[in-house]
Amino acid sequence: MRILQGILSESKEYYQDLKKKIAKKLLVLPRGSIKERVIAGKKYYYLQYRKAEKIVQKYLGRQKPEVLTKQIKERGILKEELKKVNEALKIIIRSEGRKHV
Repeated sequence: MRILQGILSESKEYYQDLKKKIAKKLLVLPRGSIKERVIAGKKYYYLQYRKAEKIVQKYLGRQKPEVLTKQIKERGILKEELKKVNEALKIIIRSEGRKHV
């Protein structure tokens, strides 16, 4: 029984560390999405995101921002990973709370 509790404890620590690392990375990466507008036949790019109740659009230029696009995709992947980590933590916490006979 102690072996199982040890494994659960180690797993919990692992997922908590992973959650902190992901949260730290998410703080650095940009929020929102890249929007393309065609005005007078020319393409313009904007970063669109929410700030409180408002939707904000920040002008990025006429060139498609490849680096920013990659960062936004990475943010999406990390958010999905964070959901999985949170689900795993819920399962571990639930199983720790059970009394074993």
